[in-house]
Amino acid sequence: MRAKAGISIARISALSLALSVSLGLAAQNAPSPTVGSPSQDSANELSVAVGKTVLIDCAKPVSRVAIGAGEVAEASAISPTEIMVVGKTAGETSLILWDTKGNRQFFNVTVRPPAGISSDRLESVRRQLQMELPGQPLRISVDRDNIFLRGTVRDLTSASRAAAIAATAGKVINLLNVEVPGAEPQILLKVRFASIDRNKGLQAGINLFSSGFGNTLAGINTGQFSPPNVALPSGTSSATTTISNELNMFAFLPGLNLGATLEALQTRGIVQVLAEPNIVASNGKQASFLAGGEFPIPVSQGSNGGSSAITIMFKEFGIRLNFIPTITPRGSIRLQVAPEVSALDYAHAVEIGGAEVPALTSRKVNDEVELADGQSFVIGGLLDNEETETFQKIPFLGDIPYIGKFFQSVAKNKTNTELIVIVTPTIVQPIPAGTPIPELKFPSPFLPPNTGIAMHHPDEKPAGATPVAPPPSIPLETLIDSLNSEKPLVIESSSGTFGAGSQGQTGNGAAPTAPAPPAAH
Repeated sequence: MRAKAGISIARISALSLALSVSLGLAAQNAPSPTVGSPSQDSANELSVAVGKTVLIDCAKPVSRVAIGAGEVAEASAISPTEIMVVGKTAGETSLILWDTKGNRQFFNVTVRPPAGISSDRLESVRRQLQMELPGQPLRISVDRDNIFLRGTVRDLTSASRAAAIAATAGKVINLLNVEVPGAEPQILLKVRFASIDRNKGLQAGINLFSSGFGNTLAGINTGQFSPPNVALPSGTSSATTTISNELNMFAFLPGLNLGATLEALQTRGIVQVLAEPNIVASNGKQASFLAGGEFPIPVSQGSNGGSSAITIMFKEFGIRLNFIPTITPRGSIRLQVAPEVSALDYAHAVEIGGAEVPALTSRKVNDEVELADGQSFVIGGLLDNEETETFQKIPFLGDIPYIGKFFQSVAKNKTNTELIVIVTPTIVQPIPAGTPIPELKFPSPFLPPNTGIAMHHPDEKPAGATPVAPPPSIPLETLIDSLNSEKPLVIESSSGTFGAGSQGQTGNGAAPTAPAPPAAH
């Protein structure tokens, strides 16, 4: 319905107030305004519901429109003689219309709240809750356009479904409780490293020398193995033979002044490594395991006033295992696993600042697999065969049949490496209370305790004591907060710095700082 206002206006200036809020209920009729005096017009009453509109139809064009509270209602000029008012939120405000002569008209605008949720819609929500979540006591109540959802559900999935169903009728205030879930399953991961390194070597060669046979100083060699050094010192008549490496065999004929050093060596070696780290972790949580140690590495920090500061850094080695197990909806276990076995290798060590730093031999795998409970996977394997052969001879002499063997040398080396990495995840349960726990069997008894109380039972409960039972249900927000990831452990580094003016400092030259205390909950 349109309300007419008798206002004489010669012209209009277009006006549109842009305010956007989407609301919705029925439009209400506007009362008919009356024309007042140019100085102060009498106020007219105008009522509209939230989300609805009312149209003011003026007799003559309007030049300007103003509304007091734009968050309550919005007024805009549709045509020179039509003003549209939209209710945005419940409340009261004022609307003023002007003409070119200064005449103005006042309207008291009242925006009513929307009507409540219908009972039919509530009954439909209740039926859906009973169908989707049978046996779970749920209650809903309404206050204007808010729906309060109460009751106890079995798990987080049921809570999400109940909130989604209730949201079809309006804004949901979720006040649900959730039954306290059972403990997360524990997963034991067994990793087996099996490694065999075999090598076989053969070295054969001969060096001939003369310290005066036929008044001749001479030597014949292939250069592969260290030959003797024959020399005649100044001012003497007898030759001197220096042998730095006699190899395996050495022979010398004093009457002929002839000698030979012979290399004939066969080597075989075998190294077997079996590492079997086992560690337990909760579902979805990371676990780490290290059985080994750290060795220092000196690092020069450059020259400072003629002296070089040496920083000590530590590198871990040993048997390491990092993994994250996750139980899938299918009941299988998805593993992110990174096992590693490393050892110190002094055969390839280097010197830094006069200190010998060993190398590291490392075998590691970083993989993601999915297995059922108790199944095993070979996630890594290596078959490596290497053969190296070095052959040297003296031209022409080394080609003479039979005799040429004295002018040849050969070195052969064969290496075979076999490595296999097997992982086996298993869902396990804790050892029941009162059951004997696994213990090491020492060959000789240790010192007796100073007291009659066993050190591993300081918290023994008195007879008849009952354990504290958890509550049957907790608020939904409390359960969600308990499932959030915990803060990682802060482990202080064991590295330190040594050098002029830098004792007691960390690896980067800064003073060590203690880890921040955990935040209070």
